[in-house]
Amino acid sequence: MKRLLAIELQKIWKNRASRVLTISYFVILSFIALIASINIKIGNFQLHFAEMGIFNFPFIWHFNTYIAAILKFFLAIVIVSMMANEYSYGTLKQNLIDGMSKKEFVLSKFLTVVLFAFVSTVFVFIMSLILGFSFSSYTELGIVFSEMDYLLGYFVKLVGFFSFCLFLGVLVKRSAFAIGFLFVWNIIEGIANGLLTFKIFPKSDTASQITQFFPLESMSNLIVEPFTRLSVIKNIQTAVGETNMKDYSVHFSSILIVLIWSGLFVFLSYKIIKKRDL
Repeated sequence: MKRLLAIELQKIWKNRASRVLTISYFVILSFIALIASINIKIGNFQLHFAEMGIFNFPFIWHFNTYIAAILKFFLAIVIVSMMANEYSYGTLKQNLIDGMSKKEFVLSKFLTVVLFAFVSTVFVFIMSLILGFSFSSYTELGIVFSEMDYLLGYFVKLVGFFSFCLFLGVLVKRSAFAIGFLFVWNIIEGIANGLLTFKIFPKSDTASQITQFFPLESMSNLIVEPFTRLSVIKNIQTAVGETNMKDYSVHFSSILIVLIWSGLFVFLSYKIIKKRDL
């Protein structure tokens, strides 16, 4: 497994575009810390994000994983390009000639996906600890290390999303078309979600029970938006008489659905490569 992973990392590092995108991803990810310095003043109105409690433990785990997940498209391009380059440069055929089996080839790609997700999760963990201990009003260990399930949700979300990107790279062969297909699929899920919610099942939660099994929607459900948890937002909702009943938890069922999709995407990738004339 180490050999397979070493081969893939070497391919990525030697490709300039992939190398730049990977480094840019982690650099931009670290820019979350700059949110603390944002201080907006409009007359008597002042908005200082750090003072709103976004870096308070344990809320920071929810906030940082949600924001970091938005940036996953940088690594998605790397994953798709990683697969497309195999066809463009003929390295897939060369690997098979050199004795690598098709199963090992797909496994090497999946190991890279898991590694990217793991390193990103560790990066967010360390960054959140630094920001939390710098700005949080609560630093007791019991509070600091509560709600850590958001990190698990983040890791599973990345594995699922990158596995989907890997599948698209195998299916389409060209990175530009694969990324385009990803956005088209996102639109298709959005339209289906809208039809189910507002047209077919407007007065029940049947729509959400169905759409939770959509691939991208299931990944989105792992970490819901954190902003309405903030006290300032809750105060506004209370003032206008609105009650917020949203469930912010990371559910095991959501994790299981994404893991099943991840396994399915990797399995389909293997089946395509196994049957395809290379």
